[in-house]
Amino acid sequence: MPTVAQSSTETDWVSRFADEVIAESERRAPGKPVVVASGLSPSGPIHLGNLREVMTPHLVADEIRRRGHEVRHLISWDDYDRYRKVPAGVEGVDESWAEHIGKPLTSVPAPAGSAHPNWAEHFKAAMTAALDELGVEYDGISQTEQYTSGAYREQILHAMKHRGDIDAILDQYRTKKAPAKKSQKPVDEAELEAAEGSGAAAEDDGSGGAGGYYPYKPYCGQCGKDLTTVTSYDDATTELAYTCTACTFSETVRLSEFNRGKLVWKVDWPMRWAYEGVIFEPSGVDHSSPGSSFVVGGQIVREIFDGVQPIGPMYAFVGISGMAKMSSSRGGVPTPADALKIMEAPLLRWLYARRRPNQSFKIAFDQEIQRLYDEWDKLAAKVEDGSALPADAAAYSRAVRTAAGELPRTPRPLPYRTLASVVDITGGHDEQTLRILSDLDPANPLTSLDEARPRLDRAENWITTQVPADQRTVVRAEPDTELLASLDDEGRESLRLLLEGLDTHWSLDGLTTLVYGVPKVMAGLEPDAKPTPELKTAQRSFFALLYRLLVSRETGPRLPTLLLAVGADRVRKLLAA
Repeated sequence: MPTVAQSSTETDWVSRFADEVIAESERRAPGKPVVVASGLSPSGPIHLGNLREVMTPHLVADEIRRRGHEVRHLISWDDYDRYRKVPAGVEGVDESWAEHIGKPLTSVPAPAGSAHPNWAEHFKAAMTAALDELGVEYDGISQTEQYTSGAYREQILHAMKHRGDIDAILDQYRTKKAPAKKSQKPVDEAELEAAEGSGAAAEDDGSGGAGGYYPYKPYCGQCGKDLTTVTSYDDATTELAYTCTACTFSETVRLSEFNRGKLVWKVDWPMRWAYEGVIFEPSGVDHSSPGSSFVVGGQIVREIFDGVQPIGPMYAFVGISGMAKMSSSRGGVPTPADALKIMEAPLLRWLYARRRPNQSFKIAFDQEIQRLYDEWDKLAAKVEDGSALPADAAAYSRAVRTAAGELPRTPRPLPYRTLASVVDITGGHDEQTLRILSDLDPANPLTSLDEARPRLDRAENWITTQVPADQRTVVRAEPDTELLASLDDEGRESLRLLLEGLDTHWSLDGLTTLVYGVPKVMAGLEPDAKPTPELKTAQRSFFALLYRLLVSRETGPRLPTLLLAVGADRVRKLLAA
């Protein structure tokens, strides 16, 4: 498959990174597959900020595949991390889960009612389903499996042997604390950031024990928690002694045979860079601070593990525009699965593809999603006629297809705002919906709702889950006789002109011409006259009158769509003065 936007690498960030990663891979590991990586912690709902951790290397890896190179996108599931706290608002979880704090995520029970064997698998499942829908090809690595199988034994023993050197490196950064960040933004404007790797917040770096520095934390042989302190270690025999502060259990084990523990995070991450030969891995903006895992890891991978730090662009926050309802299963944080309920996968991919990693952006759950879809459809038209700018065309291409092929798309991509209005008015009634959508373009009518899916389903989900009940559209059952009786001659005449033109304008375009044209005719102008400030004022007044008579509000769905949805006979009944 040809590369995307080969002539626009200055503005196409994906192509630029692909160039750098291919060159760096040839320098470090000629003839081997290019390795890019992401890390996700299934400690709770994996949100849309975390998705940037995946989409950034995915887009680069996909471009590299298009160029004919073999590439592996590793996703490390940090499921051997400790369970830190009981997240708020997660369905099927109460304070009794606090007894598991300190255990590996794979040793914590899943929320009540879950079909999955443990906490980590429960939250991984939703993300893996979303990644599959998004067309993300990757090799998943369970850190529980890696550690408990002994895959990292040599690296662990090496780190313990060089614990003094690691301690000295960490000590260079321990006094350099970044200023605490404060945020008073509401949830729907909150910036969702992916945590540092597997959750670097409040990470124990191994320096807390009275027996000296040790970069390894055993999970207790009795209570299963990592509330342990290594009291001694012998390099020659690899005998390690520890005590548990939670249950007072203590034991001595031979680390060369022991697989129930892990390296502390700031050592674990660079160890994996060297172990996997990672060339490219992005990280959140907090990694630019002194003492961050990425900064420290660069020194540790080089001086301890004889490796090279990946090319690591910092990625900016992802924000959310509006959340009318919060799913109790996600604890108030929107996830990729939530986004994919209201938007098609190519659109969500496009949001991550069109912005450079260091640019923040928002994902719309409110009315802004309609404008976003309008922008998307306009871009599709420009790509189709060849007028799109190269970088825009590249982002579009990456959104709708991968190196493996096209993503599923809606055969008849009708405007999202139109679909949302129709399902709002009809309550999702299939027969009515099909009737209205078929009337949008009588010359080329829709023959089945399947032609409008999955976009139609996404619009319906948006209406039912994100639009508050008091903002839903309810068409009047009976005419507003009081308002109709109060109209002056001009108001009556405007309604007469509208009703007179219904039959000859019964399509989306025709009704658009009609509702905008009535105020023009009332002003003595031709229906196609250009609008003036005075005319726009008259149009707004006319529109407000129609909304009041049809839905008892000053505003509502676009009038042409509303008229189609209500139907000509009912419109005549409600507007007959």
